[in-house]
Amino acid sequence: AVGEVWHPPPVNIAKAVVLLLLAASSAACASTIDWDYSKEVDPRKTEYVIGAADGLQINVWQNGDLSTQAIVRPDGTITMPLVGDLKVGGKTPTQVRNEIKARLAEFVKAEAAIVTVAVTAVNSYRFTVTGSVQNPGTFNSQYYVSLADALAMAGGPTRFADTSAIEVIRPNGDNGKSRRIPVSYDDIQTRRRPAANIILIAGDN
Repeated sequence: AVGEVWHPPPVNIAKAVVLLLLAASSAACASTIDWDYSKEVDPRKTEYVIGAADGLQINVWQNGDLSTQAIVRPDGTITMPLVGDLKVGGKTPTQVRNEIKARLAEFVKAEAAIVTVAVTAVNSYRFTVTGSVQNPGTFNSQYYVSLADALAMAGGPTRFADTSAIEVIRPNGDNGKSRRIPVSYDDIQTRRRPAANIILIAGDN
């Protein structure tokens, strides 16, 4: 009719998942997420945690026969002369070094067991971006990645993604459970809450 203004029908906003699910809520509204991001682990401030497929160089001073290079197997173990199979997945290089020294003490004088453990290849730092993003998938990186970096690596959100309610699903140690960390990407873009741009850890999805 003359004088009437046509309004397009409402569009159903697709739920996106970045490192999990982008839950449905209005992207136009200010964030109401109440979360203390300062309590989340920042892997840049802690010693590197070894994972599957990482490369290691283990040197035993003046014992070249005991020194070895190894790739961490999927079960998190390596094999070392005299020591045999050694669980290294989920441990830091310092923890692995101390365990090797303790195991070698059965064969080598304690004062002679000077051990160094170096990570020569970082292959276990992986995270997953799924849902309404341009290129969902699992990504590797040689450096630590923030949530905004991860979205960029996945091509960014699609036009239908609700970026105001992202969830990062984070593994919680060895208990088989996980935690859901709510994040508003809008808060990151507008710099209302820069702390929401958390650094991902291996296994986030």
